[in-house]
Amino acid sequence: MKVIFFGTPDFAVPFLYKLINSDEIKIVGVVCQKDKPVGRKSVITPPATKTLAIKHNIPVYQFNSLKKDDVKNTLSEINADMYIVVAYGKIIPQSILDIPKFGSINVHPSLLPKYRGPSPMQEAILNGDKQTGVSIMLLDSGMDTGPILEQISIDLDSNDTYITLEKKVHAVGPSLLVKTINEYVSGKKTPVNQATSDTAVTRLINRTDGLIDWDKTAIQIDRQIRAYKPWPGAYTYINMHNKKLRLKIFAATFSEKQNKTKSGTITFNKAIEISTGKGTLLITELQLEGKQKMNADAFIKGHIDINGQMLIK
Repeated sequence: MKVIFFGTPDFAVPFLYKLINSDEIKIVGVVCQKDKPVGRKSVITPPATKTLAIKHNIPVYQFNSLKKDDVKNTLSEINADMYIVVAYGKIIPQSILDIPKFGSINVHPSLLPKYRGPSPMQEAILNGDKQTGVSIMLLDSGMDTGPILEQISIDLDSNDTYITLEKKVHAVGPSLLVKTINEYVSGKKTPVNQATSDTAVTRLINRTDGLIDWDKTAIQIDRQIRAYKPWPGAYTYINMHNKKLRLKIFAATFSEKQNKTKSGTITFNKAIEISTGKGTLLITELQLEGKQKMNADAFIKGHIDINGQMLIK
Protein backbone atom coordinates (compact mmCIF):
# COMPACT_ATOMS: atom_id res chain seq x y z
CA MET A 1 0.00 0.00 0.00
CA LYS A 2 1.43 3.36 -1.04
CA VAL A 3 1.52 5.99 1.71
CA ILE A 4 2.55 9.64 1.90
CA PHE A 5 3.76 10.62 5.38
CA PHE A 6 3.11 14.13 6.71
CA GLY A 7 5.35 14.89 9.69
CA THR A 8 8.14 17.24 10.72
CA PRO A 9 9.81 17.05 14.18
CA ASP A 10 11.73 14.39 16.11
CA PHE A 11 8.47 13.18 17.62
CA ALA A 12 7.33 11.89 14.21
CA VAL A 13 10.53 9.96 13.41
CA PRO A 14 9.79 6.64 15.23
CA PHE A 15 6.42 6.48 13.44
CA LEU A 16 8.00 7.10 10.04
CA TYR A 17 10.76 4.58 10.75
CA LYS A 18 8.20 1.90 11.68
CA LEU A 19 6.23 2.55 8.48
CA ILE A 20 9.38 2.41 6.35
CA ASN A 21 10.19 -1.00 7.81
CA SER A 22 6.67 -2.40 7.43
CA ASP A 23 6.27 -5.13 4.80
CA GLU A 24 2.72 -4.06 3.94
CA ILE A 25 3.44 -0.34 3.48
CA LYS A 26 5.55 1.61 1.02
CA ILE A 27 6.33 5.24 1.84
CA VAL A 28 6.27 7.05 -1.50
CA GLY A 29 6.80 10.56 -0.15
CA VAL A 30 7.40 12.60 2.99
CA VAL A 31 5.82 16.04 3.37
CA CYS A 32 7.41 18.22 6.05
CA GLN A 33 8.03 21.84 6.99
CA LYS A 34 10.87 23.92 5.54
CA ASP A 35 14.44 23.75 6.85
CA LYS A 36 14.84 26.25 9.70
CA PRO A 37 17.66 28.02 11.59
CA VAL A 38 18.56 26.22 14.82
CA GLY A 39 20.71 27.21 17.79
CA ARG A 40 22.58 30.38 18.66
CA LYS A 41 24.38 30.39 15.33
CA SER A 42 21.09 29.89 13.43
CA VAL A 43 22.39 26.97 11.41
CA ILE A 44 19.86 26.03 8.70
CA THR A 45 18.76 22.54 9.69
CA PRO A 46 16.43 20.08 7.93
CA PRO A 47 13.49 18.53 9.81
CA ALA A 48 14.21 15.16 11.40
CA THR A 49 11.76 13.41 9.09
CA LYS A 50 13.51 14.83 6.03
CA THR A 51 16.84 13.45 7.21
CA LEU A 52 15.35 9.98 7.68
CA ALA A 53 13.55 10.09 4.33
CA ILE A 54 16.72 11.05 2.43
CA LYS A 55 18.59 8.20 4.15
CA HIS A 56 16.02 5.79 2.71
CA ASN A 57 15.84 7.47 -0.74
CA ILE A 58 12.26 8.65 -0.20
CA PRO A 59 11.15 11.83 -2.05
CA VAL A 60 10.70 14.84 0.24
CA TYR A 61 8.21 17.67 -0.34
CA GLN A 62 8.46 20.98 1.55
CA PHE A 63 5.58 23.12 0.31
CA ASN A 64 5.22 26.77 1.25
CA SER A 65 1.45 26.26 1.43
CA LEU A 66 -0.88 23.30 0.97
CA LYS A 67 -3.67 25.54 -0.34
CA LYS A 68 -2.26 25.99 -3.82
CA ASP A 69 -3.64 24.02 -6.77
CA ASP A 70 -0.19 22.89 -7.89
CA VAL A 71 0.34 21.19 -4.51
CA LYS A 72 -2.92 19.27 -4.86
CA ASN A 73 -1.93 18.27 -8.39
CA THR A 74 1.53 17.13 -7.28
CA LEU A 75 0.13 14.96 -4.49
CA SER A 76 -2.63 13.55 -6.70
CA GLU A 77 -0.10 12.45 -9.32
CA ILE A 78 1.73 10.33 -6.73
CA ASN A 79 -1.50 8.31 -6.42
CA ALA A 80 -0.99 7.23 -2.80
CA ASP A 81 -3.57 4.98 -1.15
CA MET A 82 -3.41 6.76 2.21
CA TYR A 83 -1.88 9.74 3.99
CA ILE A 84 -0.45 9.37 7.50
CA VAL A 85 -0.12 12.54 9.59
CA VAL A 86 2.07 12.75 12.70
CA ALA A 87 2.92 16.24 14.01
CA TYR A 88 3.08 17.86 10.59
CA GLY A 89 2.77 21.32 12.12
CA LYS A 90 0.08 22.95 9.98
CA ILE A 91 -3.60 22.44 9.24
CA ILE A 92 -4.05 20.27 6.15
CA PRO A 93 -6.96 21.37 3.89
CA GLN A 94 -9.82 18.93 3.48
CA SER A 95 -9.23 18.95 -0.29
CA ILE A 96 -5.82 17.37 0.39
CA LEU A 97 -7.05 14.93 3.02
CA ASP A 98 -9.68 13.60 0.60
CA ILE A 99 -7.22 12.70 -2.19
CA PRO A 100 -6.25 9.13 -1.18
CA LYS A 101 -8.90 6.40 -1.48
CA PHE A 102 -8.42 5.22 2.12
CA GLY A 103 -8.41 8.77 3.48
CA SER A 104 -5.95 10.30 5.92
CA ILE A 105 -5.00 8.91 9.32
CA ASN A 106 -3.61 10.92 12.22
CA VAL A 107 -1.70 9.94 15.36
CA HIS A 108 -2.61 12.06 18.39
CA PRO A 109 -0.89 11.54 21.80
CA SER A 110 -3.93 11.69 24.07
CA LEU A 111 -7.11 9.76 24.75
CA LEU A 112 -9.42 11.75 22.51
CA PRO A 113 -11.73 13.60 22.84
CA LYS A 114 -9.63 14.82 25.78
CA TYR A 115 -6.80 17.22 24.93
CA ARG A 116 -7.31 18.04 21.29
CA GLY A 117 -4.87 20.53 19.80
CA PRO A 118 -1.08 20.98 19.74
CA SER A 119 0.10 20.25 23.31
CA PRO A 120 -1.78 17.23 24.74
CA MET A 121 1.18 15.60 26.49
CA GLN A 122 2.17 18.78 28.31
CA GLU A 123 -1.44 19.36 29.34
CA ALA A 124 -1.78 15.87 30.81
CA ILE A 125 1.28 16.47 33.01
CA LEU A 126 0.18 19.99 33.99
CA ASN A 127 -3.18 18.64 35.15
CA GLY A 128 -1.65 15.79 37.14
CA ASP A 129 -3.47 13.10 35.15
CA LYS A 130 -2.81 9.50 36.11
CA GLN A 131 -3.37 8.29 32.57
CA THR A 132 -3.08 9.47 29.00
CA GLY A 133 -2.65 7.59 25.74
CA VAL A 134 -2.43 7.46 21.96
CA SER A 135 -5.34 7.79 19.54
CA ILE A 136 -5.33 6.70 15.89
CA MET A 137 -8.04 8.58 14.04
CA LEU A 138 -9.34 9.53 10.62
CA LEU A 139 -8.78 13.19 9.85
CA ASP A 140 -11.65 15.53 9.09
CA SER A 141 -11.94 19.31 8.81
CA GLY A 142 -12.03 19.84 12.60
CA MET A 143 -9.26 20.07 15.19
CA ASP A 144 -8.67 16.42 16.13
CA THR A 145 -12.40 15.68 15.86
CA GLY A 146 -12.36 12.77 13.40
CA PRO A 147 -13.62 9.23 14.07
CA ILE A 148 -11.40 7.02 16.24
CA LEU A 149 -9.91 3.84 14.80
CA GLU A 150 -7.92 2.71 17.85
CA GLN A 151 -6.69 3.91 21.23
CA ILE A 152 -4.22 2.69 23.83
CA SER A 153 -3.79 3.93 27.41
CA ILE A 154 -0.50 4.99 28.98
CA ASP A 155 0.03 5.34 32.73
CA LEU A 156 1.47 8.63 33.93
CA ASP A 157 3.80 8.59 36.94
CA SER A 158 4.21 11.49 39.35
CA ASN A 159 7.79 12.03 38.12
CA ASP A 160 7.09 11.83 34.37
CA THR A 161 8.42 14.70 32.26
CA TYR A 162 7.58 15.48 28.65
CA ILE A 163 10.75 13.57 27.73
CA THR A 164 9.78 10.39 29.56
CA LEU A 165 6.17 10.57 28.37
CA GLU A 166 7.35 10.93 24.77
CA LYS A 167 9.38 7.74 25.21
CA LYS A 168 6.27 5.95 26.49
CA VAL A 169 4.30 7.12 23.44
CA HIS A 170 7.06 5.91 21.11
CA ALA A 171 7.15 2.54 22.87
CA VAL A 172 3.55 1.75 21.86
CA GLY A 173 2.42 4.25 19.22
CA PRO A 174 4.30 3.20 16.05
CA SER A 175 3.32 -0.48 16.33
CA LEU A 176 -0.28 0.49 17.09
CA LEU A 177 -0.30 2.69 13.98
CA VAL A 178 0.84 -0.07 11.62
CA LYS A 179 -1.55 -2.61 13.16
CA THR A 180 -4.47 -0.17 12.90
CA ILE A 181 -3.71 0.71 9.26
CA ASN A 182 -3.69 -2.94 8.23
CA GLU A 183 -6.92 -3.71 10.09
CA TYR A 184 -8.68 -0.63 8.69
CA VAL A 185 -7.69 -1.32 5.08
CA SER A 186 -8.73 -4.98 5.38
CA GLY A 187 -12.15 -3.99 6.76
CA LYS A 188 -11.53 -5.35 10.27
CA LYS A 189 -11.55 -1.92 11.92
CA THR A 190 -14.59 0.37 11.88
CA PRO A 191 -14.23 4.09 12.77
CA VAL A 192 -16.16 5.23 15.84
CA ASN A 193 -17.28 8.84 16.29
CA GLN A 194 -15.75 10.66 19.21
CA ALA A 195 -17.76 11.29 22.36
CA THR A 196 -19.04 14.83 22.80
CA SER A 197 -18.21 15.03 26.52
CA ASP A 198 -14.91 15.47 28.38
CA THR A 199 -13.41 17.52 25.57
CA ALA A 200 -10.61 20.04 26.01
CA VAL A 201 -8.57 21.90 23.42
CA THR A 202 -4.92 22.63 24.17
CA ARG A 203 -2.99 25.63 22.83
CA LEU A 204 0.39 26.29 21.31
CA ILE A 205 3.11 26.65 23.95
CA ASN A 206 5.41 29.66 23.85
CA ARG A 207 8.66 30.54 25.61
CA THR A 208 7.03 32.59 28.36
CA ASP A 209 4.97 29.59 29.53
CA GLY A 210 8.08 28.43 31.37
CA LEU A 211 8.18 31.50 33.65
CA ILE A 212 7.35 30.42 37.21
CA ASP A 213 4.76 32.21 39.33
CA TRP A 214 5.84 31.50 42.91
CA ASP A 215 2.36 32.28 44.24
CA LYS A 216 1.18 29.02 42.67
CA THR A 217 1.35 25.82 44.71
CA ALA A 218 4.49 23.69 44.88
CA ILE A 219 2.57 20.87 43.17
CA GLN A 220 1.60 23.13 40.26
CA ILE A 221 5.16 24.38 39.83
CA ASP A 222 6.57 20.86 39.96
CA ARG A 223 4.17 19.87 37.15
CA GLN A 224 5.18 22.95 35.16
CA ILE A 225 8.87 22.00 35.40
CA ARG A 226 8.14 18.46 34.23
CA ALA A 227 5.67 19.39 31.47
CA TYR A 228 8.02 21.95 29.90
CA LYS A 229 11.17 19.84 29.99
CA PRO A 230 13.05 20.31 27.69
CA TRP A 231 11.13 23.16 26.00
CA PRO A 232 10.49 25.93 26.79
CA GLY A 233 11.99 24.97 30.15
CA ALA A 234 10.98 26.31 33.56
CA TYR A 235 12.75 29.44 34.74
CA THR A 236 12.70 32.36 37.14
CA TYR A 237 14.88 35.40 37.77
CA ILE A 238 17.18 36.54 40.58
CA ASN A 239 19.02 39.80 41.29
CA MET A 240 22.75 39.17 41.62
CA HIS A 241 25.59 41.68 41.42
CA ASN A 242 23.14 44.38 40.36
CA LYS A 243 21.93 42.26 37.46
CA LYS A 244 18.68 40.43 36.78
CA LEU A 245 19.79 36.90 35.86
CA ARG A 246 17.74 34.03 34.54
CA LEU A 247 17.70 30.90 36.68
CA LYS A 248 16.66 27.72 34.87
CA ILE A 249 15.17 24.89 36.91
CA PHE A 250 15.56 21.41 35.44
CA ALA A 251 14.42 19.16 38.28
CA ALA A 252 12.68 19.50 41.63
CA THR A 253 10.51 17.76 44.18
CA PHE A 254 7.96 19.31 46.50
CA SER A 255 6.93 19.21 50.11
CA GLU A 256 3.62 20.11 51.71
CA LYS A 257 5.63 21.78 54.47
CA GLN A 258 4.91 25.50 54.37
CA ASN A 259 7.79 27.88 55.02
CA LYS A 260 6.83 31.07 56.85
CA THR A 261 8.68 33.20 54.32
CA LYS A 262 7.09 35.04 51.39
CA SER A 263 6.49 33.17 48.13
CA GLY A 264 9.69 33.02 46.07
CA THR A 265 12.07 33.20 49.03
CA ILE A 266 15.21 31.04 48.81
CA THR A 267 16.24 29.04 51.85
CA PHE A 268 19.36 26.86 51.96
CA ASN A 269 18.97 23.86 54.23
CA LYS A 270 20.00 20.41 53.01
CA ALA A 271 18.40 21.43 49.72
CA ILE A 272 17.42 24.61 47.88
CA GLU A 273 13.97 25.34 49.30
CA ILE A 274 11.67 27.88 47.65
CA SER A 275 8.51 29.07 49.35
CA THR A 276 5.38 28.92 47.21
CA GLY A 277 1.71 29.82 47.54
CA LYS A 278 1.20 26.44 49.17
CA GLY A 279 4.01 24.09 50.10
CA THR A 280 7.73 24.22 49.37
CA LEU A 281 9.61 23.44 46.16
CA LEU A 282 12.91 21.60 46.62
CA ILE A 283 15.18 22.30 43.66
CA THR A 284 17.62 19.52 42.77
CA GLU A 285 19.07 20.66 39.43
CA LEU A 286 19.41 24.20 38.11
CA GLN A 287 21.49 26.58 36.01
CA LEU A 288 22.28 30.23 36.58
CA GLU A 289 22.58 32.41 33.49
CA GLY A 290 26.17 32.28 32.18
CA LYS A 291 27.02 29.24 34.31
CA GLN A 292 26.93 25.46 33.89
CA LYS A 293 24.06 23.24 34.98
CA MET A 294 24.66 21.89 38.49
CA ASN A 295 23.03 19.96 41.31
CA ALA A 296 21.73 21.60 44.47
CA ASP A 297 24.80 20.83 46.61
CA ALA A 298 27.21 22.44 44.15
CA PHE A 299 24.96 25.46 43.73
CA ILE A 300 24.66 26.05 47.48
CA LYS A 301 28.44 25.92 47.94
CA GLY A 302 29.02 28.47 45.21
CA HIS A 303 26.16 30.86 46.00
CA ILE A 304 25.75 30.90 49.77
CA ASP A 305 25.31 34.70 49.57
CA ILE A 306 21.82 34.42 48.02
CA ASN A 307 20.35 32.49 50.97
CA GLY A 308 17.20 34.39 51.97
CA GLN A 309 16.83 36.31 48.70
CA MET A 310 13.63 36.56 46.69
CA LEU A 311 13.17 35.14 43.23
CA ILE A 312 11.42 37.54 40.85
CA LYS A 313 9.46 37.55 37.59
